Amino acid sequence: MRVFDFFTNPVGVSTMLGWFLGQLLKVPIEYLRHKRWDWTLLLSAGGMPSSHSALMTAVTTSIGLNAGWDSPIFALALAITGIVVYDATGVRRQAGFHAERINQIARELLHLKRLEESQISYLREIIGHTPGEAVAGVFLGALIAFAVQWAMVWS
Repeated sequence: MRVFDFFTNPVGVSTMLGWFLGQLLKVPIEYLRHKRWDWTLLLSAGGMPSSHSALMTAVTTSIGLNAGWDSPIFALALAITGIVVYDATGVRRQAGFHAERINQIARELLHLKRLEESQISYLREIIGHTPGEAVAGVFLGALIAFAVQWAMVWS
């Protein structure tokens, strides 16, 4: 397989667009919600929409469209997508809640012990997704796969 074959493969294109558009959309959505531009969202986890969910749904939907909804590879992709979405809204979200509490304890210790701010390392608090963010990623991924299929195969 040559490198450029990837760019003519609807599954490959859906994969790249699922992640890229999922990450890219976080910036304007953040601006609409909080009236601030946060360009760090381009490379960070968490936020609206879930780019992990968008990527995996784009891959899975594209595999279904190209290999068949009854193919073993579609069943495998569907299972992995379920795990990724569950992890984003479950395990990773809970880890974010834990980080929030740990950071709160660190701030209290900083205040009580009169420590320097540089002596405390804070954890990233937003690493998972709300169910709404994951669902938005799922819809985005499916839309991308159908659009790529239409643009590359059906037209």
